[in-house]
Formats: sequence, structure tokens, C-alpha cells
Amino acid sequence: MRIVRFIYRKKEYWGKFISPVRIRLYTTTPFQRNCYLINKTVALDEIKPLPPAIPSKIILVGLNYKDHARELKMKLPREPIIFLKPSTALLGMGGKILYPKIARRLDYEAELALVIGKQAKHVPESRALDYVLGFSCLNDVTARDIQKKDGQWTRSKSFDTFCPFGPWLTTGIDPDNLKVRSYLNGLLMQDSSTSNFIFPVRRIVSFVSQVMTLLPGDIISTGTPAGVGPMRVGDVIEVEIEGLGRLANPVAV
Repeated sequence: MRIVRFIYRKKEYWGKFISPVRIRLYTTTPFQRNCYLINKTVALDEIKPLPPAIPSKIILVGLNYKDHARELKMKLPREPIIFLKPSTALLGMGGKILYPKIARRLDYEAELALVIGKQAKHVPESRALDYVLGFSCLNDVTARDIQKKDGQWTRSKSFDTFCPFGPWLTTGIDPDNLKVRSYLNGLLMQDSSTSNFIFPVRRIVSFVSQVMTLLPGDIISTGTPAGVGPMRVGDVIEVEIEGLGRLANPVAV
């Protein structure tokens, strides 16, 4: 099932795809118990897609692919390395990634992300996927020169528009062996699989839930594979994940 959040005739809605080009509306958000489908449908070309989550926080994992660790010549971490982005960094399908005036290098990072469906705390790995509503594509945009200068990651990853996410949520997906790719102006830049994860999704959700309470709508992103590189103004960056679709965003000023 594919769940989408969007603007239709100047109002915000959630819906479910009932065909590749047709969406049936929900009464409310899919995080509420009284959410159900109504008879009204809209066409895909009539909507403006929004990020398919309204998170209290966005948690990301650094260095979670074996191929990326080899690329950087770094040892594999013993535990997930987590950091945060603010919700103000979220950007939907087709939205413009804004190149900050103070940055000198802007990098793309293709990632598999998930959205929490119900409150989670101290979740065992065996039940971790029970708390996941669905999966989508995420681009962990990073001002690499600022990251190196600061020595920590918050400022370099937290600018407005630095978290493209979407285009929709897909439920019922096995996240352990999905192809993850990025394309810069149509050229393949990253090409890996979640089978290269150091820490699988179940481990990540459980680990994060030991640290902080996860609320419905929170996003967890699972790291990027080898092949990270720079973007320039005028470029179009796309994140494609097997079974989840393709997220495309232009870079602008």
C-alpha cells in the first residue's frame, strides 16, 4: 500500500493510491485511530505532493553501509551513530534544495527512511517493525565544508530544505534487501543495497527507542552507501529505492 500526503485545491490531505494515477482520500492522518477511507478520489496530476510525515524529530544514522565505510577507510562502528535534523529541513517531491550562501560544497546522500506509526519506547528488535508505518526515500543533504569545519554535524545538515523526503510511504516492505541508488542529472552515482547495512532496520529502531521516545510521524533514516558527491546549482538529484519510487529535487539559490 502507498500512502501519500498532498495539497489538493489549497487544502492538505492524506490518501491511498488505488491505482498508479488515482488516490482515495482519508478522513484524517493515518496516525489516528479514527482514520478511514472515504469515497472521494483525486488524480495524481491534480495534487502537489508533501513530505509523507509530520515529525517531532528526524533521526538519522551515520556510517551504516559497509561499502561506505570501506570507501572512507573507516572501521565499522560497534553501535549505530545517530544524529538529528530539525523538522524545518523537510522538503517534498520536486521542492528546491536551496544552496546556502555560506556553503562551498553541498553533497547528496541517498537513504532509506521509515516513519514511526505509534509511540515506541524500549522496543525489542523482534517487534521493531510493528512500530513502523511505512518506508520512503530520503536525501540527507549535507554542507560538507561546514561539517569538516565544525567537527560535528548539526549545522551542516540542518539548513532549511536539507531533508528531501518522499514521494510517499510504502507499507508491507521487507527493508533488508532493497536496492538504493542516486542519480545526478540522470547519471548513476550511488548503487548499493540495504543488504550492506551494518545495522539492520530492526536494530536501528530498537536502539533509538532506548534513547528517546519515538512518536507517530517521527522519521528515522538509515544511512547512505558509497558514492556520495557534490551538487551544484541547476543540478537535479534523484533518490531511487527498490519498491518505493523515486524522489527528485532540483538545486537552486
